[in-house]
Amino acid sequence: MDLEQIRQQAWQAATELVNVSGLQAGDILVVGCSSSEVGGQKIGTYSSTELAHALFTGIYSVLQPKNIFLAAQCCEHLNRALIIEQEAACKYGYEPVNVVPQPKAGGSFATAAWLAFNKPTAVEHIKAHAGIDIGGTLIGMHLKEVAVPVRLSLAQIGKASIICARTRPKFIGGLRACYDDSRM
Repeated sequence: MDLEQIRQQAWQAATELVNVSGLQAGDILVVGCSSSEVGGQKIGTYSSTELAHALFTGIYSVLQPKNIFLAAQCCEHLNRALIIEQEAACKYGYEPVNVVPQPKAGGSFATAAWLAFNKPTAVEHIKAHAGIDIGGTLIGMHLKEVAVPVRLSLAQIGKASIICARTRPKFIGGLRACYDDSRM
């Protein structure tokens, strides 16, 4: 696989999602990523630290200058725990758990995040403002209510399908209620 092309596709997906979703400094973007699927293999069968690093670099280079937190979802071997910066865990009151991801136990993408973050920590639950699912990793449990699908100009990164979402506040009040169109 062309690692530069993978990095560029990850950058493009993150850029488009940040722009469409209106993420702001301090918000959280969750990423679930199967490097196996990106490489054209079945999820969980071909973990690649090289692909994960290219994906992570592309996405993180979009988020870091905007001070948007990245949450890297671990694989099912760690019960889909998340790797985030300690600052994000403190800001949102997320309880740290004691685990360090590895390529075959946590996943290559989460491992790349752990190695790159300033002060990484693992948590079990978050409520992110938007997300990218690369390769069918099931990130929905980590999104705030209400999740809204986002279609990007690209449908896959490498060989992996991507599904993106943003969140919005719940609508309440019924027929007579008025809503803020900028928050839809």
